[in-house]
Amino acid sequence: MRKLISLMLFFCFLACSEKISVSDLNHINGYWEIEEVKFPDGESKEYDVNMTIDYFEYNDMKGFRKKVQPTFDGTFNTSSDAESFQINIRDGLYWMSYRNNLSSWEEQIIRITKTNMVVKNKEGLSYHYRRFQPINAKE
Repeated sequence: MRKLISLMLFFCFLACSEKISVSDLNHINGYWEIEEVKFPDGESKEYDVNMTIDYFEYNDMKGFRKKVQPTFDGTFNTSSDAESFQINIRDGLYWMSYRNNLSSWEEQIIRITKTNMVVKNKEGLSYHYRRFQPINAKE
């Protein structure tokens, strides 16, 4: 009986979960800040203020991500460092695959909207992003 209930809950989760489409991936473009990190043990860490922001540029199943630092005048300080990624679809799931000279890793795109994004790595860490809203001190 326990297995049947577990199986029913699993299928309910699949049916109720948000489906991501290729067109949703265009929401990746732009500036994102980490709002929360959830750990596999259920613990989480919230981020109220971020000194660095992730900038994503995406087109045609590939792109890059780089760290930038917002300034008070609405601009960003950045370096030339960027991590390239390729988006792969496996079993209906979308994966951002990164590779550089030192390592390779993947993050599954769990949710992507205009204002929120969640990615999860193979270690079970879920990164919850919100769209970055700059603060302009000139106003």
